[in-house]
Amino acid sequence: MYRWIALALSLTLLAACGRGVPDQARVVVAGDSIMAWNRVEGASVADRLEARLGQPVGDVSLSFARVAGGSGPLNIPTQLNGVRADWIVLNGGANDLSAGCDCSACGPVLNRLISDDGQRGAIPALVRDLRGRGARVVWADYYTAPRYAGTGCEAPYEVLEARLTRMAAADPGVTLVDMDDAFTPTDLSLFAGDRTHPSAKGSALIADQILPVLQR
Repeated sequence: MYRWIALALSLTLLAACGRGVPDQARVVVAGDSIMAWNRVEGASVADRLEARLGQPVGDVSLSFARVAGGSGPLNIPTQLNGVRADWIVLNGGANDLSAGCDCSACGPVLNRLISDDGQRGAIPALVRDLRGRGARVVWADYYTAPRYAGTGCEAPYEVLEARLTRMAAADPGVTLVDMDDAFTPTDLSLFAGDRTHPSAKGSALIADQILPVLQR
C-alpha cells in the first residue's frame, strides 16, 4: 500500500513540475519519460528546444505515460486533448511494451500500437488526429540505451521503428527522427545513472536532432 502511495505522490510531483502549454506556443512536446526527464533541472527536451528556438515551447510529457493505456496525463493522446500548435513533438510506446510483453512475444502489443503497414493502431490514430488539427508532427524514435543494448529487448523496438518509418513516409507532414542516428549506447555521458533515461547532455542531443525539422 505504501508503495502505491509513494508512486501516486511521485506522479503528483511530476505533474506539478510540468510546464503546460503557453498560449503563444507554436511547438508542444508530449510523450513519456524520455521527453520529461531532466525537467526539474530545467534541462528537458522542451527546455532545450525553447532555449534554441528563442520562443515558448509547451510541454505535457510525463513519466510512465503510454500510448494505448494509462489514464489522464499518463495517456499520451489525453495529454494532447485540446492542444493546437504548429508542431507537436512526441514519442511513446516504451511503457506499452514494457507493461504488455516484457521484451518477448510483443506482436500483439506492437499491433495495438501500430500495424505493419504503419496505417492502423493507436499511434497512427493519434497522428491523424493531430494532423487533422493542422499540426505537423515530429515523432522522436527511441535510442538504444546501455541497459538494453545487445539484449532481446532491442528486437521489438526495431520492429516499432520500421513501422513508424512507413507511417511517416505516407504523410509529408510527419517526420520520424531516429535517435539512434546520434546516440551510441557506449557513450555513457548521454545517459542518466539508470543507463536508460537521458542525461542533461542526452536531452540536449535529442533537442538538437529535432531542431532542424522545426526550422525548415
